Amino acid sequence: MKLFATKQIATIDQFTIQNEPIPDIDLMERASLQIANWLIHHISNEKKLIVFAGPGNNGGDALAIARLMAEHNYLCEVYLLNFGKDLTGSPAKNWTRLEDQDKVSLKVIQEKDLIPEIPADSVVLDGLFGSGLSRKLEGLPLQIVQKINASKATVVAIDIPSGLFGEDNSENDLKNIVHADYTLTFQFPKLSFFFPEHEKILGEWEVLPIGLHPEAISQTESPFHYLTKQETADRLINRDKFSHKGTYGHALLIAGSYGKIGAAVLASKACLRSGVGLLTAHIPHTGYQIMQTTVPEAMCCIDPSDLMFTEFPKLDQFSAVGVGPGLGLKPNSQRGLKQLLEAKPDKLVLDADALNILSMKPEWLDLLPENSILTPHPKEFERLAGATTDSYSRLQLQLRFSAKHKVIVVLKGAHTCITTPSGEVYFNTSGNPGMATAGSGDTLTGILLGLLAQNYTPLETAQLGVFIHGLAGDLAAKEIGEVSLIAEDLIQHLGKAFLTLKK
Repeated sequence: MKLFATKQIATIDQFTIQNEPIPDIDLMERASLQIANWLIHHISNEKKLIVFAGPGNNGGDALAIARLMAEHNYLCEVYLLNFGKDLTGSPAKNWTRLEDQDKVSLKVIQEKDLIPEIPADSVVLDGLFGSGLSRKLEGLPLQIVQKINASKATVVAIDIPSGLFGEDNSENDLKNIVHADYTLTFQFPKLSFFFPEHEKILGEWEVLPIGLHPEAISQTESPFHYLTKQETADRLINRDKFSHKGTYGHALLIAGSYGKIGAAVLASKACLRSGVGLLTAHIPHTGYQIMQTTVPEAMCCIDPSDLMFTEFPKLDQFSAVGVGPGLGLKPNSQRGLKQLLEAKPDKLVLDADALNILSMKPEWLDLLPENSILTPHPKEFERLAGATTDSYSRLQLQLRFSAKHKVIVVLKGAHTCITTPSGEVYFNTSGNPGMATAGSGDTLTGILLGLLAQNYTPLETAQLGVFIHGLAGDLAAKEIGEVSLIAEDLIQHLGKAFLTLKK
């Protein structure tokens, strides 16, 4: 699914108005009906609705919602932010409709003293400013926002919390934005919704369809996307009746060191559960008995070292190579990694200590085979590419890193972000906080390696791998909760995750 910049969404709105065709006021009504339906299903009519409306289309939505809620016997108070100019267009029509309905208290805020008190047991509907806002709030609008944030009322934001920009908030003041409990956005999430520092601003967010024109959506180009269940399911390869283990690839996993063989075990199990035909785990001698006992389906290739990775087997028999989980940072392992990169494996996944070694030896980044998959967590990415102060700037850095080194970067997090050398961005939508646990990244490496060995393209591997990894976490959390979830639970639920997609 595509993500669009706020200016593109405005263009799609206009295309819909002109080509559906539908009057602007009716499109606003359609959007407002969606939010009204949500409110009716989630908010008791015993709660007072305090509606703050700005002079633009976001305020027009708020005015329409107030009228619709009043029709369902909700007690509503509307406060219109007035900058000394008369309302025009659809917002003006919705104000007139409210006056004609005569069920809603209508007041205008022109100065600070007119900002109402907000009872703790009320519900605030934030329609001050929409996604077209391009400068920080100040003056009277800021004072209203501060009053909302100081209240203990439940806050529902229309489309986007007032004060939040749709994309780049690097220069914004996050304290001076409406902090919503719920954000109900129209048709598409905004790019800024996927950044962790905005979590407390957005609260829980939900996308409400409003029937924007499919032709406009398909014809509008965007490098930004988010992964959905259906699209991920469509990427799954169907197995042929006469296929055999050789059909589904032979993966080489280079992982583990003394005290960290568990990382190799987790990655190996996840790789096998991801459907690979054969797996060889290259481990130090200290891990031999552990691996043979815990993962009998895996073959073992034993490093000359008892304790660490120092060299690798011939690569011509392997479909894909994964390296890094529990590897350690010893000089011999660093040398082994450099030699592996110089051998130019066709398909490569790098994680954990393989990435930490590269951050110590940045000149080796030039040795990475094209379309290698790198799976850093935020701190590992910072060590690789440099520090940033906000997520939007980090995304720009991630895009530059992918382009410069011609690699796919899978930056792990609540909405794992995939970037490609050609400048595409994909945000994941599966997963939960229970996956913030030791070994979770090792299982992802195993999943990616298993898929890559089965001849999925590197991009398909990244897209499918991160979604299935998160889906397995969601299925596990439903059974045992988030707090007690461990990496082994992710592996145990991979089968159900694949079945869920197949259905």
